Amino acid sequence: MIDDRRYNSDRDISIYGQNELRKTRLTLKMLNELRRASDAREEEKYRERGLIRKMYAMPPPEQPA
Repeated sequence: MIDDRRYNSDRDISIYGQNELRKTRLTLKMLNELRRASDAREEEKYRERGLIRKMYAMPPPEQPA
């Protein structure tokens, strides 16, 4: 599954050259991409927390036979 919301260096136009001193102006498109990448990281953390809870959860009590 390819997650298009993550950061992609190919789409990054804010890479500086050696002699460039000015910062690039952030556009709304850039801000939205940053927000989507942040949301994707938060979603991944949430899924990982669920997995970790399952891994380290207390085992269910055994039923007497």
